[in-house]
Amino acid sequence: MSPAVLSAAILGGALLLFVSDKIRHDLVALIALFACLAAGLTTPLKALSGFADPAVVAVASILVVGRAIELSGVAALITRVAIPRQAGFTTRLATLLVVAAILSAFMNDIAALVITMPIATEISREAKRSPGATLMPLAFATILGGMTTLIGTPANLILSSVREEVLGVPFGFFSMTPVGASVAVVGLAYLALFGWRMLPRRGGSEQIGKPPWRVFELSLVGVAQPMTVAAVKRSLRAVPARLLAIFRQAGQLPIAVGERLTNSDRLLVMSREGQQIAAARTGLKLVPDPAATPGAITARVVVAHGSFLIGLGHEAIDNRSEGRLAVVAVGPHTARQKAPLAQLRIQAGDQLFLRGDPADLARFVPKARLLEVDRHDAVPVARRGAVAAVAIFALAILAIVAGGVPPALAFLAAATLLAASRLVPPEEIYRSIDWSIIVLLAAMIPVGRSFEQSGAAAIAAGAISEVLTGLPLYPVLAAICGVSLLLSTFLNNVATAIIMGPLAIDLARRLGVSPDAALLAVLIGVSCAFLTPIGHQNNMLVMSPGGYRFTDYGRMGALLVILVVATSAGVLTLLYG
Repeated sequence: MSPAVLSAAILGGALLLFVSDKIRHDLVALIALFACLAAGLTTPLKALSGFADPAVVAVASILVVGRAIELSGVAALITRVAIPRQAGFTTRLATLLVVAAILSAFMNDIAALVITMPIATEISREAKRSPGATLMPLAFATILGGMTTLIGTPANLILSSVREEVLGVPFGFFSMTPVGASVAVVGLAYLALFGWRMLPRRGGSEQIGKPPWRVFELSLVGVAQPMTVAAVKRSLRAVPARLLAIFRQAGQLPIAVGERLTNSDRLLVMSREGQQIAAARTGLKLVPDPAATPGAITARVVVAHGSFLIGLGHEAIDNRSEGRLAVVAVGPHTARQKAPLAQLRIQAGDQLFLRGDPADLARFVPKARLLEVDRHDAVPVARRGAVAAVAIFALAILAIVAGGVPPALAFLAAATLLAASRLVPPEEIYRSIDWSIIVLLAAMIPVGRSFEQSGAAAIAAGAISEVLTGLPLYPVLAAICGVSLLLSTFLNNVATAIIMGPLAIDLARRLGVSPDAALLAVLIGVSCAFLTPIGHQNNMLVMSPGGYRFTDYGRMGALLVILVVATSAGVLTLLYG
């Protein structure tokens, strides 16, 4: 079997595993890497070269630098100051989307969402609208912002690395800004003026502004007479609240009408926010008891990817906050599990209701990488540290733009300086790095090189060029962007960039178009994660708080995708035609 066929078969198998979503993406990349090694498509030394690739070093360093900016509180302060409080809903939403896009151009897009999501919820609440009117547009805005600079997304750095390997020179820091900014302007205008109107308002206008559903526990403590399940259900129905399960010690009891409950039995209950306290007035006690922390408030948060809480139990929040914060309820999706809250493990995307002092919440929430939905305390800004962190970040960008310093070296130096000066807490240095992305990048880079060097990319480019030969530049670039978009809808955008980068350059040479135009079309296409919630982490994070269904993303994202492809092809045709 020829090397090209072997490489195509391995890559095809990896694509199927990526699409199935049954195996972690970083593990799929490692499987593909070892398959290439076993097939003789790469050597042991080359197989490990991805871990030393400048793009991988740059991504890891940028995540550390972006985390320092996030923790400094300066980005949150800028967001608060920039958004007018007295303006109408459309103006406030448009301003928020612009700020979010600008933030995501220079820092991790999840961090940009963390900072702006509470404000989005506040804007919708003050306008008496559902949070769904602002959260999906906000997630899309952070994706659009990532198209505008070299560090906006890891895929941009990968394509820059491909350009350097094939053409000898990487992209500059703002090489993609003309097309990326044009696409962002069109996309943001659509989201602010029309996009949010296409989202359904489920439940009718009477549901807007109502507290969210939450799942919590009640305990029988000091009850003189045993209570029957029937009596408890009657009491809860009057709240109203729903009884989900009954636990006694380590076991679960059936919800039988005649079952008698005894002291220390726990009930799993679901109700709305204001009804949680009312449920405790039925003769039961909340676990934990909010009355034990007078003056405390409750905040609803979503666990973001990269949080150190992932995989831990709810007691970890109590331990990590030194007993100052407690989980008093969780999101409604837990109702299906019907398990004691103490047995649950925190996962990315979970909704948690944290109770504690506002100052403690303000300190803990950003450090734990939690996205606050319903209540927002501004992150305290340490002025000296914030100025120093921003200055180091600006110097790194200046070194790249004016000094020609490689991005990997510039941001590695910035991360080192931030760590040495303790502007980023020591425990946050490695925690801020999304290691699954690093492994995915490092493993897929040699796989992508084998796809190119084996001749498989040339064969694929030849087949595509036969279809596109003779067409004007505009439809050619639109097709390249569209193919990249379709692949990234089902794959990780990093994997798509690694596959499409070399193929686009080969295709450009065959068709006689600028390789840069083809690479930038790929860059835009791999970032168009607007059709499904699985296309981007930020889409998943807003799905539950926004009350979205899978099809809602296509409802608002389909026209946005068309606008993005049409705009990018038009701008690139003007620049390179």
